Amino acid sequence: MNDNFHTLKGYAMQEHKQITYAMEDYLEMVCRLAEEKDYVRVHELAERLHVKPSSVSKMVQNLKRLGMVEFEKYGYLKPTGQGLELGNYLIYRHRVLAEFLCFVNGT
Repeated sequence: MNDNFHTLKGYAMQEHKQITYAMEDYLEMVCRLAEEKDYVRVHELAERLHVKPSSVSKMVQNLKRLGMVEFEKYGYLKPTGQGLELGNYLIYRHRVLAEFLCFVNGT
């Protein structure tokens, strides 16, 4: 029997991944919004993700601690170089999966 199978979370833990799936969602949206203009406001991110601004503030602090975004309280938010690199990959991954599923689905 092959014991190399894990859950998605199990694989992430094996990779010693610091960023969670929820953080990925926030970072992807930060990068999407940053494509439109150079900065993002907390309330814009909250509106796009359909969450409370207080939830955004907490998550942004975590992303800042990991060096993914620059943020000052009540200020502007923007991805760092590292955050932009990961965020662009997340956008690419999202697009590829959406195209694949639409192809399989025939839509």
